[in-house]
Order: sequence, then C-alpha cells, then structure tokens
Amino acid sequence: MTTDPKDPLALAADGLRLFLGAPFRLRTYTNLLYLLLAFPLGLAYFIFLAVGLTAGFGLTLVWIGLPILALVFAGSWAFAAFERQAAILLLKADVPPMTPKKLPPPSPAARTAWQRAGDFFSNPVTWKGMGFLLLKLPFGLVSFVSLVALLPLSGVLLLAPLLWEMGVFDVGDIDGVVFSVDSIGGAWVCAIAGLVMLFVSLNLLNTLAWLWRATATALLGSDRFETPAPPAQEMPEAVAMA
Repeated sequence: MTTDPKDPLALAADGLRLFLGAPFRLRTYTNLLYLLLAFPLGLAYFIFLAVGLTAGFGLTLVWIGLPILALVFAGSWAFAAFERQAAILLLKADVPPMTPKKLPPPSPAARTAWQRAGDFFSNPVTWKGMGFLLLKLPFGLVSFVSLVALLPLSGVLLLAPLLWEMGVFDVGDIDGVVFSVDSIGGAWVCAIAGLVMLFVSLNLLNTLAWLWRATATALLGSDRFETPAPPAQEMPEAVAMA
C-alpha cells in the first residue's frame, strides 16, 4: 500500500514537519550566515564595480581605462566564482558550471589572447555574474534588515521570564513603543509569543535564503555548460529476451 504523494493530509504533515524542524536543521544556520554576510559583501561589490567601471570607461580615451576595465572584469569574475561557491556550501545550491567542462582541457597556447577574451565576453555568466554582484546590495540590505529585526525581538520575548526575574520590565522597544510586563504571568505570555515568533522568523528567513539560492542558480552558472550524461548502454539482445 502506497501513500498518494498529493494527499492533502500528507502535504500538511510534511509542511508542519518542515516548519517545526527549522531550529533543528544545520541548513537553517548556514542560511542565516549567508544572509548576515550578504549586505557587507554586496556593499563591497557595489563600490568596486561602481568606482571601477566609472573610472575605466571615463579614462578609455587616454588608454589608462583599458587596464582598469580589465581588472574590474577579472575581479567581477573572481567575486562571482566566490559567490557561486558560497551558495553551494552555505545554501546547498545546485549551481551549473561557469565555463564549459572539456576533457582533456585545451592548452592555453592553443588559443590567442583575443580568442580567450572573446570566449570571456561571449560567456553569459560573465554578464549574469556581474548582475548578481550588483543585485547583492539591495537584496543584501533586505536580508540584513530582516535578520536583525526578526531574531533579536524573538529572543527578547523568549527571555521575558528571565528578564522579569532580573528586574528588567521593558522587554522590547520598536519604533519608540516600549513593551513591558507587570507580572510573571505576562512574562510567560511574552515567552510563548517569542517562541512562536522564533519559529515563524526562522522559516521566513529560510524562505529568503531559498530566493537567494534560486537567484544564484540562475545567474552564477549556465545550463549549457553541464556535462551531458553518458548514453545508456543497450542490453545485449540475448539478455533482453531472457
């Protein structure tokens, strides 16, 4: 007897299991680390690209801009490769390769510098990766604000009974509104609310990390560089007829 995978009760049970299991999965904390680092990295990428591209294109008339642009594109590729590995390690993203995988690899001397430059600029990952780096700042800001807004408030509410025992009555301050408790019962109500909010917050942040994972998969690699699966070997006719 098999269970219908589309059974509403089974789907609801799986969803509840995922929701309640968020604090107990290692993936949740690697997701949080990725979200925490997204904004400072995005700010660094934006400054590097904005200053480098502006200076490079502005100085092309005196030729100084060309090596600057070369440095910017090389740095952009290196940062995109770093982000690809971060998405694979922290978000468990299945990101396609950035370049074709050839066996055996071609000799560097077999192609001229112009040909290699043409390969680089014709590679869609060159441009998609740069776009990912530019998106890192606004999306990273959203991630950082979500992280620092949800988790600290959940933690303060969860610790309300301890704060009550310590004589601290104010358990939260949001937009100038101070949340305070005047009894131990109220403190435990805050703790229950904090526990619920903690589960909700971790699942919301995991959803945000899933969006990052999907974006990294789409922009930091190309499906056309995937190594094709070897053709299935045909069974001998005598074996097939057995």
